[in-house]
Amino acid sequence: MRDVTDLIMDDHTELRRQFADLDDATTEEQLANIWASLSVLLDLHAATEEAVFYPHLLKHGTDAEEETDDAIRDHNKIRDAVTATGQVPVGSDQWWAAVRKAREENDEHMAEEENEALPDFRRTAPDELRTELGTRFLAFKAAHPGGQGADTSDKDPDTYIADNR
Repeated sequence: MRDVTDLIMDDHTELRRQFADLDDATTEEQLANIWASLSVLLDLHAATEEAVFYPHLLKHGTDAEEETDDAIRDHNKIRDAVTATGQVPVGSDQWWAAVRKAREENDEHMAEEENEALPDFRRTAPDELRTELGTRFLAFKAAHPGGQGADTSDKDPDTYIADNR
C-alpha cells in the first residue's frame, strides 16, 4: 500500500496536468469538460486532505499548527475561486480570472505543502501510520466519487485545528 504523502503528490501531478490541459484547450466545450474534471479534483483533494492528512499532521508535525492553518486558508481560497467560475460563462474574461485565481492559489498551496507539511510529516510520522493514512486517503476518495457527499465547504482554520488536535 502507498504512503499518504505519495498519494498527495500524485494528486498534485494530476492537478498540474489538468491545468496544462486548460492551456491547450481551443473550444468552450473543451474548457468546460476539462474544468468539470479539474474543479472536482480541486475540491475532493482538499476535502480528502482535511479528512485524512491534516488531523494527523497536527498530532505528529513539528510546525503542524502553522502548516495546517496555511493549508485550510489556501483550501478556502481555492474553493472560493472554483465557486466563482460557476457564476460566469465558461471562457469569459471573468471565468478565466477565477480559473487563474484557483491556479495561483493552488500552485502556492502545493509548493508550501511539498516543501513544508509533507517533509515534516515524513520525518515525524511512523511508516505504518503513513501507509494506514494512504489506505484511508484512497478509501475517502472512493467513497466520494465525483466529490459527491464530501464536505467541500470553507472551514475556519482555528476551529478546524481545535477540533483535530
